Amino acid sequence: MKKPNLVFILSDDQGAWALGRETPEIITPNLDRLANEGVYFKNFFCASPVCSPARCSLVTGRMPSAHGVHDWLSGGNVSRDSLPEELKNRYYSDIYASDYLAGIPTCFDVLREAGYRMGLVGKWHMGDSLKKRDGFDEWTVLLSGGCEYIHPDVCIDGVPQYLDEYVTDFFTDRAVKFIDSHPKEPFSLHLHYTAPHMPWAHGQHRKDVLKLYDGCKFNCHPFHELHPDQIAMSEVGDTDEKRKYLLKGYYSAITAMDEGVGRIMDALSRNGLADNTVVVFSGDNGMNLGQHGVWGKGNGTYPQNMYDSSVKVPFIVWAPRLFRSGAVAENLISHCDVIPTLRDFFGLSQHAFPDDKIPGESFLSELTEGRGPTERKICIIDEYGPVRMIRSQRYKYVHEGIFGKHQLYDIQSDPDENINLFGDPAHADIKKSLSEELERTFSEYTLPPFDGAKTNPMGSGQTGPIIHEGDRVFSPGISLYRDIK
Repeated sequence: MKKPNLVFILSDDQGAWALGRETPEIITPNLDRLANEGVYFKNFFCASPVCSPARCSLVTGRMPSAHGVHDWLSGGNVSRDSLPEELKNRYYSDIYASDYLAGIPTCFDVLREAGYRMGLVGKWHMGDSLKKRDGFDEWTVLLSGGCEYIHPDVCIDGVPQYLDEYVTDFFTDRAVKFIDSHPKEPFSLHLHYTAPHMPWAHGQHRKDVLKLYDGCKFNCHPFHELHPDQIAMSEVGDTDEKRKYLLKGYYSAITAMDEGVGRIMDALSRNGLADNTVVVFSGDNGMNLGQHGVWGKGNGTYPQNMYDSSVKVPFIVWAPRLFRSGAVAENLISHCDVIPTLRDFFGLSQHAFPDDKIPGESFLSELTEGRGPTERKICIIDEYGPVRMIRSQRYKYVHEGIFGKHQLYDIQSDPDENINLFGDPAHADIKKSLSEELERTFSEYTLPPFDGAKTNPMGSGQTGPIIHEGDRVFSPGISLYRDIK
């Protein structure tokens, strides 16, 4: 069998719950098909519950404390002077483009060295969108981290411009063209949708898809009072009517993306590639749309939160001729495990990707023969600046390094994370054990000057790369919803 193709599809702000098989109200027949025919991961975690740090960890295998991106990138996406006049006002804070991953090996390097033709279509948001990363043959990207769905700003063949197209359909079109143009070459296509990231206003989305939800009751989760730490810079469903309105927009964005996934699968079949292609689908980070009273991801609150709904993402691997079919993996897996798995899959030595700051473990056996309940060598870890989380099968400990609102949850008896056991004497030993492992793990997998415990991201954006410890590269502006009511 010749080298298999890879199609890696990444969604934006899609919680693990936001699939039809988990929430039947959401219409995702193509993703459900991939999950039913492939390996579906029930407990997959991002490394940071916000887009840029999560994406950088996914492609490098490192935690933010070893790559230096600790918040979504509000600066360094483009060089403003290189933009046409119509775009310059939108990028007033992007004076210079920055390569935040300069000198750091990525999964793209592994795939390029393995001989793949490389394509990136969609959201990059890891710095310098205008410059095609070395090794890529296709580079069609969003200029920053978000856009209007109906009037997106993108870079096509090196030219920044506005489009009058629905951005999800545009990215699908480019990805299908890439597949159709090179059916005989082994390729690695990375399709990074912006969906279902806000805006969720109905005028931003296709009317035919919105209409599919006209009769929906939106009973997926009940209406909750807003979390007391809810930020004000997010679309917030503070009434049941507004909650349903925003959910309709969010669901519609997912369904339009699901349609695109179906078109990708059709292109693979049309070109005779389906039997020798690995299709991976994941979200970059989780998302709350009312869970815990939060609207947003990790930075939906301040201090940032580490709820499972913020840190768990959908993850599916479809390749019935290569891997298990119809399997469900229950073990805890992380985005930091992707590079060790690629290395294992391609039979590469440790020296092919030398990096002692990757805490991940290969999950190839989950794809081939499957495993029973397995405790990891390193527990799942997450971070958002000084807010850090460690997660075992049963317990979650959150070290909230801003105001000291630490948390301990027994996920087995309290899966919704309602009962904070941090001050419970009966759980003192488990708290101590997890706290010590959290400290030890970050001590081992941190690189100066990137230590998140010594940063202060507020969820309002990172303006530039960290060069020296203590650099002031985080936007200070934050307001809470309770303060503007």
